[in-house]
Amino acid sequence: MRAVLDVVMLALNIYTWILILSAVLSWLIAFNVVNTGNQFVAAVWDFLYKVTEPALRPIRRMLPDLGGIDISPIILLLIIFFIERIIVYYLYPIVI
Repeated sequence: MRAVLDVVMLALNIYTWILILSAVLSWLIAFNVVNTGNQFVAAVWDFLYKVTEPALRPIRRMLPDLGGIDISPIILLLIIFFIERIIVYYLYPIVI
């Protein structure tokens, strides 16, 4: 059971970094630092979008319209950190 929790923690950690990369790349694209005409950038952006959008879409639906500000990645990161804390503080001690 401990191995399963370790895999879940690793997956949450990897997804956290994917969310951060997605946010940074979206800023770079918005400020025209990188161009999506580049095939590599387009492929990375497409991958990050396809991986993060299914989790971000329900959060965006529940949030009010804030104009051009998208805080859904921050909320998703808070949810991930909350799940990680539950695992560390409540599930790990039971499994040991």
